Amino acid sequence: MSEAANILLVDDEPGMLRYIRTLLEVDEHKVQTASTGEEAVECVKKGAQPDLVLLDLLMPGIDGLQTLEQLRHLRPGLKVVMLSCVNDTRKVVQAMRLGAMDYLTKPFQKAELDAVIGMCVGTAKSESYASDIEELCDDVFFVAASPAMKKIRSQAALVANVDIPVLLLGESGTGKEVLARLIHKLSPRAHRTFLKVNCAAVPADLLESELFGYEAGAFTGATHPKPGKFELCNKGTILLDEIGEMPPLLQAKLLHVLQDQTFSRLGSRTLVKVDVRILAATNINIPEALANKRLREDLYYRLNAFTMSLPPLRDRKEEIPILLKHFMSRMSESYARAPLPLSGPLMEACLRHSWPGNLRELSNFIKRYLVLGDETLAASELQPRSDGGGGVHSEVAGRGQGGGESEGGLKSLSRNAKDEAEAEAIARALEETNWNRKQAAVLLKISYKALLYKIRQYGIAQTRSTHRLSAGA
Repeated sequence: MSEAANILLVDDEPGMLRYIRTLLEVDEHKVQTASTGEEAVECVKKGAQPDLVLLDLLMPGIDGLQTLEQLRHLRPGLKVVMLSCVNDTRKVVQAMRLGAMDYLTKPFQKAELDAVIGMCVGTAKSESYASDIEELCDDVFFVAASPAMKKIRSQAALVANVDIPVLLLGESGTGKEVLARLIHKLSPRAHRTFLKVNCAAVPADLLESELFGYEAGAFTGATHPKPGKFELCNKGTILLDEIGEMPPLLQAKLLHVLQDQTFSRLGSRTLVKVDVRILAATNINIPEALANKRLREDLYYRLNAFTMSLPPLRDRKEEIPILLKHFMSRMSESYARAPLPLSGPLMEACLRHSWPGNLRELSNFIKRYLVLGDETLAASELQPRSDGGGGVHSEVAGRGQGGGESEGGLKSLSRNAKDEAEAEAIARALEETNWNRKQAAVLLKISYKALLYKIRQYGIAQTRSTHRLSAGA
């Protein structure tokens, strides 16, 4: 049963109004009703403070979308759930963009209504995912403890039921793949296949056959026909990660798939029809990619039916303690080691750290801490790189160790020198390859993703010369 709440119910059908009110009052919710959008707006103007508004989409006068917009203007934080007899994708997307938290299609069951109310106003059951850990599959989980991530979770629940492409934006390591898995899990396709294709990790000349498959004889070595990821994922969900790295010619073929859900294998003239939900993720600068023709404008607008932007970890620091404890619990089992303590000073050091590598960096930090078993060494990694010593490391590592401060200074000098040399080498490789990052990664003998991370870590920009680079994190 949902926790009792103040609910404003807005519907122009008297029978539906009575039915939903009865369902709500069974659980002792305090219900105020309105039969028009104008009446609902007037209620809020006069001081009504509902915890939640259940708002019919199709009404005479000002419709549900206009009412939603006016209510959110009066009270920007107001939680609103839309109700409708028809599942109109266009209107659902509009409602999401205007700030609706969820969408119920009439007629609905009491359990569905209870679940939505629980998500919006809080229940013992629903708060477990709204504030803590939501398990998705093996070693994949979603955390929504910050206001920004709670909003992302609500949007994911809403967009999951609308079969449109979704573009996931955010820095590397913020959890775009996790969000994609969450959308899939919450969607009607949850029992079908979820596949991820990293467009940056597959060479350009192989990516087309990876996605769309090929017929025997399509190229040297193609002795047997092979279905591509789109065929294997029929009725399911596919995540195209690093979509900005897909070659422009292949982007054109993907556009056709988005338009009519058909394509042909390499070496075939026969069209294959599939039913696949497409999610795309990228960390590129979209306006810059469009201007440089790296990303086709028509493809971008097709993918951009709805966009979700994941905030970096430094902007949701209230989740760091939860993530640290969860990673420690998970990884201690994997490494068959006892969980190590997360002391107050170490936790403070983690909260002050900027985490440029986001969740991936935090996960690796816990791995190294477990393997090394030394809080001093773990804390030394979190020291600001430009301070020349002391800082976070000396606060944590100096406890009960003579000479800890000077040792920290020497380590910092060594690390800063290494970082400066590394940044210079990366900048030279980028200049030599005319900022072709894939070629630069080959030249430096590191992975493409590692190069992207280091470019962000060292603040290397294409407009800056090698001599102006710094090794600041």
